[in-house]
Amino acid sequence: MSAEAEYTQYFLGVDGGGTGCRARIENDKGAVLGQGFSGPATTRLGIDEAWASIKRAFDAAIEQAGLSAVEIARIHAGVGLAGIGRKGALEALQGIPHPFASLHYTSDGMGACLGAHSGQDGAIVIAGTGSIGLGFVEGRQLRVGGYGFPISDEGSGADLGLKAVQLALRAHDGRHEKTALLSEVMHRFRNDPGEAIAWMDRSSATDYATFAPMVMRHADQGDAAGRRIVQGAAEQVDTLVRALYEMGAPQVALLGGLSSPLEAWLAPDVRRRLKPADGDAVWGAIILAKKESGHF
Repeated sequence: MSAEAEYTQYFLGVDGGGTGCRARIENDKGAVLGQGFSGPATTRLGIDEAWASIKRAFDAAIEQAGLSAVEIARIHAGVGLAGIGRKGALEALQGIPHPFASLHYTSDGMGACLGAHSGQDGAIVIAGTGSIGLGFVEGRQLRVGGYGFPISDEGSGADLGLKAVQLALRAHDGRHEKTALLSEVMHRFRNDPGEAIAWMDRSSATDYATFAPMVMRHADQGDAAGRRIVQGAAEQVDTLVRALYEMGAPQVALLGGLSSPLEAWLAPDVRRRLKPADGDAVWGAIILAKKESGHF
């Protein structure tokens, strides 16, 4: 091992979400050495399952990087994890042994915010299955919304789906004008409100969000109900962005699966003030590792 390699520091970032987990290892010059992937990593599945998924992802990244045990011990790791705010989750994770020089956790949303602004002050609005506004300003953490569907998460994919099902049921019994979108929604339930009720009883936010692409498609084609739903969602995202600016965020990025489809529907003043994200949530987790270990 060369003298340079002997003193090289390594940084591991992990982004653990409800649909999958990604890991990446960089050296202290920023070169990517290895990447790994695994299945869902969220505390909703239990601490043991979340950690197992995180470990599968970082083990794959370490294997690809070809690091020895001595080099692994010089890794500073950061993990952005969905559900880290659940009671007792952080303490349980911090109690799990690991081989690294340091390991620090944050939420998956805060990890995305760190990556979006390269660790500098700023905020994000995530519009995906759910929605939330998060940020950092002068050491303060900002948060607006994101308290969970159906009581919150306005402007999200789940919210679009809920509104579409509600209007479809109203149209079915004559309380709202029928449109192509609402007819297609009811077709999913074989035009039977009883089927919709049975589906409701077993459905999650993710299930409601499956209607979002349909709503966006019909809205873009001029469907009156679709346009009404999407415009309402865009107005909710507008309020999240404006609230973050009012709380002192110097810049805001829009992220999530609905960010591109919804952007054209946002108010002109909001669109003008949005900035593209610098990097992804894995980059944000690496920044966390660097910040917490004094290397940023």
